[in-house]
Amino acid sequence: VQLQASGGGLVQAGGSLRLSCAASGSITRVNVMGWYRQAPGEERELVAAITTGGYISYADSVKGRFTISRDNSKNTVYLQMNSLKPEDTAVYYCIFRRPPPTPYDYWGQGTLVTVSS
Repeated sequence: VQLQASGGGLVQAGGSLRLSCAASGSITRVNVMGWYRQAPGEERELVAAITTGGYISYADSVKGRFTISRDNSKNTVYLQMNSLKPEDTAVYYCIFRRPPPTPYDYWGQGTLVTVSS
């Protein structure tokens, strides 16, 4: 599976950005797609994830500000980020999670989001 992410950039606090990630290759019918992020000096953390069935989970820090969605026909996941804060600054990584019986995580190349105060 190959992942192509786009949409990062520089935005002022309070602004919005939309990230996109398209998966291609050996796509399993059932999967999870989502976003992690890693700030300098910090561990990578889950931001949001969504299953093919539409089950969604968010990190507490982004609830009410970020919205994850997906288009299964395009194997694409989106992350709408509103009310951005400087602490949202990080490299955002798209993930494609293949379920059992052969679980595996595929990662995108990362896209930088910088929120200025």
